[in-house]
Amino acid sequence: MKADPTAQAALLELQAQDAIIAQLQHRRNTLPEIAQITELEARAKELDGQRIEHDTAVSDLTRDQKKADAEVEQVKTRRARDEERLGSGAVSNPKDLASLQHELVALERRIGTLEDDELEIMEALEEAQARLTNVQGDLDVVRAELGQKIAARDAAIVVLDEQATDAQAERGTSAVGVPPDLIALYDKLRGQYGTGAAALRARRCEGCRLEINGADLRELAAQPEDEVLRCPECSRILIRTPESGL
Repeated sequence: MKADPTAQAALLELQAQDAIIAQLQHRRNTLPEIAQITELEARAKELDGQRIEHDTAVSDLTRDQKKADAEVEQVKTRRARDEERLGSGAVSNPKDLASLQHELVALERRIGTLEDDELEIMEALEEAQARLTNVQGDLDVVRAELGQKIAARDAAIVVLDEQATDAQAERGTSAVGVPPDLIALYDKLRGQYGTGAAALRARRCEGCRLEINGADLRELAAQPEDEVLRCPECSRILIRTPESGL
């Protein structure tokens, strides 16, 4: 392949811009906020699961408390009605009177049992509400931090994307005048090796960093200036420089 030496030299400028673009993309993909966001999202998910669990417990215990309250009130109403009957003198039959007094004793025991159960439920509900409050507070803190990290990541991405856009524009300028077939070869090699062109300085390819042996160097030196040289070691396009050693 042949190309004007100026066009060949432009590949080094193209390579410099591609290196910048690759670095910017790497920085974009490895922003510290990305890993932090992943960790915070996992933590938020975990805390939200705990929040749902505690919220369900609070709901269940609240329902149990209402049921217990209703049962206590129901038995107390029954006791009040029996006490009213007993105090009114309406029950005169000794057997019925004894039965009513026995029922009052049983109702009193039942009220005591229900109130003990109700107290246990209230204590459990208070503990569940405390756990819910604590986990909700932790979740709010994590979500706030997550929002800050997302904002920081997005701001950094905006800056990096602007820099990448500038680098792409400069790459376009560097590519002006470079033959399409040379650019195609350069892009193919860049895809294979990460860099498509490298300067030849002091008989060394700056792509693979290997020194070219004397025989290969003499063969390269014999090529005309418009011949596109390839490194015999790595196959990258070699760009002649005043320090090539040819």
